Amino acid sequence: MVTNRKQEAPQEAPSAERRRIAVVPGPQSPAVMPAVQGDHALETVGLSVFYGKQAAVKSVSIGMRRKAVTAIIGPSGCGKSTLLRCFNRMNDFIPAARIEGQVLFQGQDIYARDVDPTEIRFRIGMVFQKANPFPKSIYENVAYGPKINGFRENMGEIVEKSLRRAALWDEVKDRLTSSAFALSGGQQQRLCIARALAVDPELLLMDEPASALDPIATSRIEDLIQELANEITIVIVTHNMQQAARASSMTAFMLAGDLVEYSPTKDLFTNPKDERTEAYITGRFG
Repeated sequence: MVTNRKQEAPQEAPSAERRRIAVVPGPQSPAVMPAVQGDHALETVGLSVFYGKQAAVKSVSIGMRRKAVTAIIGPSGCGKSTLLRCFNRMNDFIPAARIEGQVLFQGQDIYARDVDPTEIRFRIGMVFQKANPFPKSIYENVAYGPKINGFRENMGEIVEKSLRRAALWDEVKDRLTSSAFALSGGQQQRLCIARALAVDPELLLMDEPASALDPIATSRIEDLIQELANEITIVIVTHNMQQAARASSMTAFMLAGDLVEYSPTKDLFTNPKDERTEAYITGRFG
């Protein structure tokens, strides 16, 4: 694991790093709290997110199992991406955002005053909906994180290992000096995954990682997600219920900022406990 990490500047506004989001301890949610019991890499306790006076996430308590894939589903505007961004403090960059409750990563509240959000974002990587490679070569994209972290030795090994973990090495090994923009959309997304993996995150967040890809590229991303889950914890937000069913072991359903149901994926899709979940997965709304 690389230490003394610094900020990956091209993805985040430097001035926002100095701005602390308002955090207020929030109430626990008794109806959902049983979900946070057990061996979890990350948990939320009574987590709410407000944009001004509007609540986007409402007192959510949930636990993400270690080395497993958790999917978060729900209609547009339900709060699933807002919730995901809480897990590595990306909402810090939204001035109007205010957090109540706790996000516990390896037992530590990541919103505590003594926690460095930059360190959190290295330990909890993120892949966005649209591939966002840097205007650099394939090699330099993957090497960027370790380089700004001060790592210099065996960079070629890190790049190769990361590209292999992202199932991209065989496709690009002979053109590492080519521009990342020369890759296809699916390859660019896997390059972004390789870039995130290069700093050895303990948890990987994915916000609709295959929504802009064709079925073949989507299948590769889903296969990759399942392979990576043997090594790290993954949380994925998706509109695609079939994707959630294929790729995840646990699924959370959100609606209007509320966590409606959270259970093993097979159970949620075959025997939902809440009628709102059943209505959504059967296509009656959303």
